[in-house]
Amino acid sequence: QVQLVESGGGLVQAGGSLRLSCSASGRFVSIGNMAWYRQAPGNQRDLVAEITRSGRTNYAGSVKDRFTISRDIPKNAVYLQMNSLQPEDTAAYYCNADIQEYRFLTNYWGQGTQVTVSS
Repeated sequence: QVQLVESGGGLVQAGGSLRLSCSASGRFVSIGNMAWYRQAPGNQRDLVAEITRSGRTNYAGSVKDRFTISRDIPKNAVYLQMNSLQPEDTAAYYCNADIQEYRFLTNYWGQGTQVTVSS
């Protein structure tokens, strides 16, 4: 019914930048909060940044001064601009969203996009 699809991951040298994109498709009424999570092998999936419909944001302390989350409500999309990337940022990055369908409010995950930062 609803899908989240991420793009923009890749291999980058330390100090470089990447911009991740995530868009929702399918049948739904609206999208609530959206967020980016990341997970390295053997680790938990941790929150990187989140954003409400009104534009309020919250960041993990390790990325607050380097990453910027934004969204485009008409496009059903959320973005993550990542600057000054470091090897510790290497992980699979996942899009997450609360999506209001006709009857249900459901939390969805994207398939993930790999970000690898070399030193």
